[in-house]
Amino acid sequence: MWLAGWVWLAAPGAARAQPDKPTALDYFLIVTGSELLTGVYADRHTHFITGTLQPLGCHCVGSLSVDDKAADLTEALRFATRRAPLVLVTGGLGPTDDDITRETLSAFTAIPLEEHPDVMASMEQRFNQPRDQIRPNLRRQALVPKNGAYLKNPAGTAVGLVFDRPSATVVALPGPPRELQAMVTAELIPFLRLKYGVRRPGSTRTLRFVGIGQSAIYQTLHERVELPSDLTLTSMFEAERVDVTLALPQDTPEDQARLETLGAKVRELLGPYIYATGTDTLEAVVVNTLRSARGKLVLAEVGSGGLLAASLNGAPAAASVVVGGYVAPSEPVLARLLGLSPPVWSAEASADERVRQFARGARRLAEADWAVAVGGPQFETGRGASLLVAFVEPNDAVEVQRFTLGAGDTGRARLVNGILDRLRRLAARAKTPY
Repeated sequence: MWLAGWVWLAAPGAARAQPDKPTALDYFLIVTGSELLTGVYADRHTHFITGTLQPLGCHCVGSLSVDDKAADLTEALRFATRRAPLVLVTGGLGPTDDDITRETLSAFTAIPLEEHPDVMASMEQRFNQPRDQIRPNLRRQALVPKNGAYLKNPAGTAVGLVFDRPSATVVALPGPPRELQAMVTAELIPFLRLKYGVRRPGSTRTLRFVGIGQSAIYQTLHERVELPSDLTLTSMFEAERVDVTLALPQDTPEDQARLETLGAKVRELLGPYIYATGTDTLEAVVVNTLRSARGKLVLAEVGSGGLLAASLNGAPAAASVVVGGYVAPSEPVLARLLGLSPPVWSAEASADERVRQFARGARRLAEADWAVAVGGPQFETGRGASLLVAFVEPNDAVEVQRFTLGAGDTGRARLVNGILDRLRRLAARAKTPY
């Protein structure tokens, strides 16, 4: 039978907890993937899962990261199933040779796998092919435990697997964060509520910060805010964007009011750094703020290599705000793209004046209200690489700021976040209602 998106395959008489009797639940987490052990990727699963399940009364008693090897995973399962009645395993459900989680869990639990017709039908629809034409490695993803359950995948093909034994239940989740997070929210939580009786999610508020570090936020909260004893604080951070979630165990009108009061206090202390409450991205906030300020935006980029344009173009309604983008490998090339020549623009002018002319030229060419121009890299002894960025407002005011050009993906993400944050603040200051 279908239950909140997941399918129970066990015998009809299998015991389940009553959802009106919330209970605490211990679980153990096993994160698989050689890339985690070699430093290629950071483990984001542990932080997300523990932070998501904690408000439901689920207590993580331990977490292990293991290689994509059957022997390593089996040893971790032996340890984990002695520690908790529920074990969550992430990764290894895909179609490649190193995706060994499905077969390893089947061998460990002695529960055979079988191809499920509904999962197979979903794959036929997704790939637009009859099942006999779907490659065998892809078709493996339709194998589910004969006695247990599977969790639908809202964002991919690999369903989650539930191996149910009297001693412990093992749940396998997909490895890609986008798929795992969607499955945990939409499928795993309803499953845990029906099987174990974990409580419903309480009331929560997520505040999204930019331009301030996680430690500074936490220090302010603990030193200057009276935090309720039943409050759970969780956070996620990446490249100077920090999401802080305030959670209470119940979701009553009184709890909602308590969170509103708490959120207002946090805004009083850290308001300039908060760009959204809820799920709006920084890019979406910038676009919506410019729309409210009746602003059309043009971008001209050298040192950022088009990252600003790519970032903003992913936001809803970006097409109604971003009217142009000019990207060049060097400042002289950008000057030619914008039709700038001496004496308006000269390579001999100061870096400050050059980037101002880029911003003014792009704004004039695109007939925009706002312009952001990113100059070429500047190198100074002892300071590393930096970029000058010019912001032109509808009133013709021009502001130039220097941003650090960090290394790698993280450095580029910080650069984009810093520029977008400054644009957000300028647009908010100039915003006028329609």
